[in-house]
Amino acid sequence: MEIGHKIKELRLRNDLTLSELASRCEVTKGFLSQLERDLTSPNITTLENILEALGTNLTEFFSEEPEEQVVFKKEDIFVDKRDNETIEWIVPNAQKNAMEPIIVTIKPHQKTSVISSHNGEEFGYVLKGRIILVSDHQYKVKAKEVFYISGKKSHYLYNPTDQDVRVLWITNPPMF
Repeated sequence: MEIGHKIKELRLRNDLTLSELASRCEVTKGFLSQLERDLTSPNITTLENILEALGTNLTEFFSEEPEEQVVFKKEDIFVDKRDNETIEWIVPNAQKNAMEPIIVTIKPHQKTSVISSHNGEEFGYVLKGRIILVSDHQYKVKAKEVFYISGKKSHYLYNPTDQDVRVLWITNPPMF
């Protein structure tokens, strides 16, 4: 860990100059400058004083939060082939998130598993082909069209065609 770089980030985040921070923690401006460039190291007491002046402590300063994954690649996708459909979980472990996206490929004249009623919402974008969203009504949705529904009623997607259909389907909360 580059202690100096992290101290500089905290100083700038607190909108302090080198002089102001040096004054608050009773060190010289030159010492802080060298510290921020990782040219010197503080003793524990000095580091504690600097961190206190920056509104943090040793525990928080040295805790490493794992970097949140933002971009997911092909190798991150989990594919589950079923009789009527293939589900691609495009964000691993999405059940811990607020929403869960999948890509579902529905075989000709087949339907997805039924989604039971839930307190949430769902969004779908038909990537290829056309589907029928079956709930209390039937809604026809073709390629490049979207459906957005409440999860209050059980429902499923049906492929009425002779070719595979692909749908990006997102639920909140995770349901798949």
